[in-house]
This record gives sequence, structure tokens and C-alpha cells, in this order.
Amino acid sequence: MPRISDATLRDSAHMAGVEFGPKDAAVIAALLVKTGVDLVEVGMVSGPGSKDANLVLATHEAVGPERSMTLVVVRDRQQVAKALDEAERLGVRHIMYSIPTSEQHAKLKLGSPSAKFLQALARSAISQAKERGFHVTFSGEDGARTPEERLVPYVIAGFEAGADRFRLAETVAYLSPWQMEKVIAALTAIDGSEIEIHSHNMLGMAVANSLAAVRAGARWISATVGGIGERGGNAPLAELLTSLRVIHGDTRFDLTHLTELSRVTLRGAGLGEAFQSGPTTPHAFAYELPGQLNHPEAYETLPAELIGNTRELRVRSRLTPALVKWALDGSGVFVDVDAFTPWLTERQERGGAPLLDRDAIRKAAIDFQAA
Repeated sequence: MPRISDATLRDSAHMAGVEFGPKDAAVIAALLVKTGVDLVEVGMVSGPGSKDANLVLATHEAVGPERSMTLVVVRDRQQVAKALDEAERLGVRHIMYSIPTSEQHAKLKLGSPSAKFLQALARSAISQAKERGFHVTFSGEDGARTPEERLVPYVIAGFEAGADRFRLAETVAYLSPWQMEKVIAALTAIDGSEIEIHSHNMLGMAVANSLAAVRAGARWISATVGGIGERGGNAPLAELLTSLRVIHGDTRFDLTHLTELSRVTLRGAGLGEAFQSGPTTPHAFAYELPGQLNHPEAYETLPAELIGNTRELRVRSRLTPALVKWALDGSGVFVDVDAFTPWLTERQERGGAPLLDRDAIRKAAIDFQAA
């Protein structure tokens, strides 16, 4: 039976417009561990001064750093070193490297689609982390759309560099269960490999794909409470654990905490009483990162317009000049973005960080002009 990691305090916490506080993190992490989840994924660091520091520290206090894992963004060797410094400062023991493997994502985020460059970068990042004593999971971001002839050598290179586990990220929902089984089988055939699956639910198959991955030899499944997350959501924890109970007779987990987990998480996320996955919801094509708004084709299974939905910005406190510039483009409102962004950030802090969309940012810019 697979081990379970939960990404609510990382993937769901970075869903557009969702920001958990430290108190929410402590409660959610504690309930996850009581349920029997093996690892609580929390926060993201890319360098010093991480905005997720308080989430990470609160989770460590609640369940300990050995039951926690923090994502580290990989872009180049120098940036990785700074991110690892920050992870050490926060007392992190387990890290998960976010490394884009598809040609499209690698070109956007690493500046090169080269498979050789990708492998060299992974080897360097993994070696640095292992030298510092971290337990290292490395990812294949957009791995589901990465051809086998590109993905398998990358995974081999990562394990040769000393990585402990590989996570296939179905960043963009793309595979059927039978296709997933074939992809995972090619990875579990690698000597010494330990494989995890992380699926998104835009096509409604995240649980099915996760179980198919286990059938092919994956030893870990990543899920989130309620399936909350970007791009149609993630594999929902309750459905996953109840499926393991019913289909496989798996009684390792205490399911009595699941309803409370859902209640606390939805409240902390500000999503009301329920989260709906799939492509027709207001949050399905909502983003808070400029790269996602400027290159939506890299993150969408199908374009929002095809199903009558719209692409939107949703953000609370994670404002950047690039994000504000995107919101103002074409509005006819002209402000000094570098001056306006800190002004709006301060106003958000004073006002309790209400949800902002593109129209709200444009209206705030008019207020800034009049101030």
C-alpha cells in the first residue's frame, strides 16, 4: 500500500487568492498526522526572506520537521544555494525540488529546453542538498507531458546524484489511468527508484490516476484536503483514503478526522463550505503568478475560452510589480507600477488582505492617482 503525502499547505496554499495563516497550518498539519498521513508538505522557498516562513515554522511546531517537507524552487546553482540556506534557517529536513522537465516549461523557467542542461542542473541541485544532509525528493514538473525518452534519463540522473525519491507531477492534467500506468512503469523499472505521483484534477481523474500509478509500482501518493489546489484542484485526500479502504481493504488511516479537516481547511482557504474541482469553476483558470498569466498555454489542459470560462487574476498579499502590470495592461489607467505596488500592498495589509481581481487592482490604481 502507498504512503501518503499531503500538499494542502503548499499546493493549495499557493492557489490563486488562497493564503493560510500559521494557526490554520498548525491545526491542519496536526489533523493530517492524526489521520495517518506520512508527510505534510508545507511552503515554498526560492531564496532568503521566504513569505512562507511562518507556515513552515508553525507546521514544524505542530508535527515536527521530520513529518514535514518544503518545496525548493530550482532555477540555477546560485539560486539553489540561497534557497537551501533559507531551508536550513527554517530547520527543514525534507525538501522537494521543483524542476520543470517538459521542453515548454524548461524553456520558460530555465531559459533552455536542453535535456542535457536539465540533467546537469538536477545533478547539481541534488548534490548540493545531499551534501547538507537533506532528504531529497526531486520532481518532474509537467512530467506527465514529458516524453519518456526525455523523462527517464532525467530520473536516472537524479537518482545517480543521490536523490531519495522522484515525484511525477501531472502539473497539467493530461493522462488517462491506463496511460499513467505505462508512464509510471517506465520509472519504477529504474533500479533503486522510489516514485511518487502528484496529479491535478482538471479532467476529474486525479484519484484514478493515483491508484493507477500505485498499480504500476509507485510508493507514494500526493493529495490535498478537499482536492483544493490550482488548475482544477488536486487528488482529494478523503476520496483517496476511502478508495484505498473500499477497493484495497486498507485500514491504516483514521478516517474520522476527514470531515473536520475539510471544514478547517475550507474555512482557512476562504472557499466557503465546499470546493468544486474541474474546468467550470471560477478558480479553475485563476492565477496569481505573472508567468501563468502571460503563458497560460503552459498550464492549461484546454483554454478557458473553449469551455466558456474566463482566465482571471486572484491575489491577496502576494503582489508584485509584474502582476500589477499585467492587471493594468489595456486598462487606460497609467501609474508608476513600482510606486503603486507597495502602496497597494500596504493597503491590503491594513484591510485584512481582501481578494483582488483585475478590476479591483484597476480601481485601486485610480484611487492611487487621486491620493
